Amino acid sequence: MAIRTEILEGVGEVIIDAPPVNALNNAGWQEFAKTMTQLGHRDDVHCVVIRAEGRGFQAGVDIKELAENSELIVELNRGCYDTFAAIYDCPVPTIAAVHGFCIGGGIGVAGSADFIIASEDATFSLPEIDRGALGAATHLMRMVGVQKARRMLYTCESISAAELLRVGGCESVVPKERLRDEVMEIARSIATKSPKALRLAKTALNGIELLDVKKSYRYEQGFTLELYTTKDSQEAREAFVEKREAQF
Repeated sequence: MAIRTEILEGVGEVIIDAPPVNALNNAGWQEFAKTMTQLGHRDDVHCVVIRAEGRGFQAGVDIKELAENSELIVELNRGCYDTFAAIYDCPVPTIAAVHGFCIGGGIGVAGSADFIIASEDATFSLPEIDRGALGAATHLMRMVGVQKARRMLYTCESISAAELLRVGGCESVVPKERLRDEVMEIARSIATKSPKALRLAKTALNGIELLDVKKSYRYEQGFTLELYTTKDSQEAREAFVEKREAQF
């Protein structure tokens, strides 16, 4: 399974494990959304940690699956939306523990969490334009602010964990070998608090946020679908799969 869970001392871990790069196919995104929803409604879970195995945190959607079956785009968009919404709406605090690459849909996952702890080797990028797509700028703006998010979307440039910390996009940066221990220590501390207070605090924080995350992302997705129907999008996807420069 691409998504698995562990529960210990009031902390639920959601572990992304989909080699080689933790890109998720259509079924994987649906599984992710379902897992987050189920964990958030368990009485014995008071904080959720999202982390990953392997080379990096998450590499977005499975472009190869889309290249083979373009009709999946609507269903895949729904899976991404449901996953990001389930993380954001999770009734208890959520922490993203990010190592290695955090790309595309990975930005949506990390940017939907309450806060991010990153390892020193982590990098963050939103290369959607180079993949013939759009989306997750909403979540990137929660992390880096408007101007940096716009530059990253237009250029597809990546930034380091150190740069993300500088612009206020993550709570802290730690050595890779200490990432899980650091995050679990914080999560266990949160999990000792009043369950009622934690859930009310989460609801309150979501309610006072200036950006309506779900409506904003849903708005983005309309343009993702519009772009996806163009020849430019098809060429970008084919070039990515064939490992060549796109010709527009």
